[in-house]
Amino acid sequence: MHDSAARFARRVGDEYGFDPEIEEFPEGTRTAADAADAVGCSVAQIVKSIVLVADGEAVVVLTAGDNRVDTDALATELGADSVRTANPDEVKEATGWSIGGVPPFGHDSPVPTYLDESLLDHDRIWAAAGTPDAVFALAPAELQAIADPTTTDAFE
Repeated sequence: MHDSAARFARRVGDEYGFDPEIEEFPEGTRTAADAADAVGCSVAQIVKSIVLVADGEAVVVLTAGDNRVDTDALATELGADSVRTANPDEVKEATGWSIGGVPPFGHDSPVPTYLDESLLDHDRIWAAAGTPDAVFALAPAELQAIADPTTTDAFE
């Protein structure tokens, strides 16, 4: 197992008592479509962990693979002047993970987290496990319990 995926597994085991079954795909799971193809599920069952910057502060939005964050709507919801996509350095600094492998929880520091409720429509969802080619499955209830996100409907 890749060192970053192993680090993720250790961290969430230690912090949350969660033991993810990590699957690695050499062909990569960088995009939601790639991940869905690799695990054999719909794109809507893929959790995208999108790191954004709202008025200078990082936030994570957990959205279904078939949705896009509406940054203007999110800014309004958060009472922020602006929301933009974080650059690679900001993603790494805020979460401890690199773009393409950001898990929905197990970040280096607390980051406000928001949830696309459409992810709750599935029995099983899949998320990145620390690298662009590693994913793990979980129930939406586990995602809610561990990530403790605030729901949002700021999607296009």
